[in-house]
Amino acid sequence: QVQLVESGGGLVQPGGSLRLSCAASGITFNIYTMAWYRQVPGKQRDLVAAITSGGSTNYADSVKGRFTISRDNAKNTVYLHMNNLKPEDTAAYYCNRNPLPRVPSWGQGTQVTVSS
Repeated sequence: QVQLVESGGGLVQPGGSLRLSCAASGITFNIYTMAWYRQVPGKQRDLVAAITSGGSTNYADSVKGRFTISRDNAKNTVYLHMNNLKPEDTAAYYCNRNPLPRVPSWGQGTQVTVSS
């Protein structure tokens, strides 16, 4: 079955940086567009960034110029490099396919907290 394991979150001051990683198994990773999503309590899970199998990327307007998504197909891993973090980036971050499968499986996510 599909397994997604996110890591790399933590507490960081405004203006700081983090790199998130997501290791995938149980899927043919290299053929899918992969994405990062984030969710704050009480709100829907939003798309942050996506990367196609060929490496084309797109970003939510709120993170353009600050976040960079990348992937390593040899390692079945997708990354999210986050720079100039803002308090409004505080959320639980998840990875998954994009678009989502009909019945998506989610990992445990990784918490990012931006606070001074």
